[in-house]
Amino acid sequence: VAAAVADLTERRAGPRMWSGDHTLWQDDPTEVADRLGWLHVVDDMAAALPEIERVAAAAAADGLRHAVVLGMGGSSLFPEVLARSFPPARLDLRALDTTDPAAIARIAELGLDRCLFVAASKSGTTIETRSQLEHFWAACGPIAGGTESGANRGSRFVAITDPGSELAELARQRGFRATFENRADIGGRYSALSHFGIVPGALMGVDVVGLLQRAQAVAAAHGPSDHDHPAVRLGAILGAGARAGRDKLTLVLPEGIATFGLWLEQLVAESTGKAGEGIVPVTGEPLAGPEAYGDDRLFVAVGDDHRATLDALAAAGHPVVTLAYGDPLDLGGLVLLWEQAVALSGAVLGINPFDQPDVAAAKEATATVLDEGLSDIPTTAVSDLLDLVGPGDHLAVQAFVDPGDIDLLTALEATRVALRDRLRVATTVGIGPRFLHSTGQLHKGGPPSGVFLQVVGDDPSDLDIPGRGFGFSTLKNAQAAGDLRALQDRGLRAGRVGLDELLAAR
Repeated sequence: VAAAVADLTERRAGPRMWSGDHTLWQDDPTEVADRLGWLHVVDDMAAALPEIERVAAAAAADGLRHAVVLGMGGSSLFPEVLARSFPPARLDLRALDTTDPAAIARIAELGLDRCLFVAASKSGTTIETRSQLEHFWAACGPIAGGTESGANRGSRFVAITDPGSELAELARQRGFRATFENRADIGGRYSALSHFGIVPGALMGVDVVGLLQRAQAVAAAHGPSDHDHPAVRLGAILGAGARAGRDKLTLVLPEGIATFGLWLEQLVAESTGKAGEGIVPVTGEPLAGPEAYGDDRLFVAVGDDHRATLDALAAAGHPVVTLAYGDPLDLGGLVLLWEQAVALSGAVLGINPFDQPDVAAAKEATATVLDEGLSDIPTTAVSDLLDLVGPGDHLAVQAFVDPGDIDLLTALEATRVALRDRLRVATTVGIGPRFLHSTGQLHKGGPPSGVFLQVVGDDPSDLDIPGRGFGFSTLKNAQAAGDLRALQDRGLRAGRVGLDELLAAR
């Protein structure tokens, strides 16, 4: 770590990052020079707040009670963090990042006439978001007294997207309540403090001014300088840890902001998992004593909630890092700290932290499955896959299931802990298709240390996707089949397993 800090300092990594110098990472400016807007977006958002607050207040005044974010990955994860970390003071907020038909159908129970749908997509073409949008647009129907064209229906929809995207044009055609065009030089996983995070936060009544002020304080204290820079040090720790074999970044978070791990998971995995390199973020895995872990772990804790256990881990020789934490508004500062640190870890590892070269593989495989039609996929015995797990590996459960089935998710989490304790390897649980926009890049482009157990839940009923020749259940199953094909085409240890057999493995 000391060597990595010295190297980053000698290279003037902090100032070069803030000045937009792409050569910190690579000679080619492609997907670097146009991906650094997140460093300067906080001041932009402070200026945009009056309009954002006007839209949010008007939505509440018009009788809307729920805000439903239709998004995936960087467009939905930070809104999910806010929804779980703050009580709603205005609209109840939920992020719908799924193609599971049961989860999508449940939104109707809220009362569609009381919902504001926030279609969030940087590209404007994300298949999950556009499918959800068309479903709810059709389900809402024209408002009584409106025209058959549904012009008034648009008052229940908001778009967040890049300038000139297909979604921006569609929003204008349909008369959405508002369209927020984000600055285009921000990648999805670095967009938490942009419109993609701040608009949903304002809709639910979060103190977004406070969030931005905490981020501004971090920028002022630890921005474009090399002196005593926490982001440089954290980035050095992440990069040097991975180089030394401590590549399983185990995140320990306060219960009140536990879902911050979902956002960090994407930031770390998609930024570092490429070219055979990668840091594996481990979130939601309950902290245990030293005997539960191999020598591939790096622990980073936010706050001091687990001090005694962390001290025991440090005493046993595991590297442990602690970051200060006061209250949920500190998320603003933590976002900017981690964004800088992960970007700088890319400079340590010699990779571009802003591209995602392997994400398209699952999308292309999904499209192929949809064109060819679904076919039966044979299951692999759970024991056969577990027998392939060795020291330094990580076990990834990929569950294409209803994210609202709490009993099932609890059982899957209990299974992952039992397998961690038995095999002494890092474990993760990803809900599909969410993880395709998060850890999917790491799974395919990172080090080949993963063993992947895919499960797909049954769908008692389906929902049609307007304008498509298939429904959400077909899309979900095609995404699962496509991802499995992409993993196996790379020679990775992956198979579909029976859900009951997996749960019995504990």
